Amino acid sequence: MSLEAAAAALTIPGLPGWTGVAALILLALLALAFLAMPFSVFGVKARLEAIETRLDEMQASLRVLAARLGEEPPGLLPPTDRGAAEPPGRGMTRRAEPRIDWRGR
Repeated sequence: MSLEAAAAALTIPGLPGWTGVAALILLALLALAFLAMPFSVFGVKARLEAIETRLDEMQASLRVLAARLGEEPPGLLPPTDRGAAEPPGRGMTRRAEPRIDWRGR
């Protein structure tokens, strides 16, 4: 089957003759994209493996942190003395600001 016969077979009746050529070009591009698809996947596979490795490292770090939450960290003050060691200004209450009442209440 020649290209002219394929283009004529793809031409929709009532439309110009070049629509068959356009449909043939579109089908050829789709076929090339389908053939090239596995080659583009190879680059993605390496990136996915790198992301998976980083995710495993993060999960291991989270496990270590979760294990440390169960034990008391060294160097902290006992719960009764924690209030005395707060930095100045931390436990202070804020001063009430005056409010203007425009309605005269």
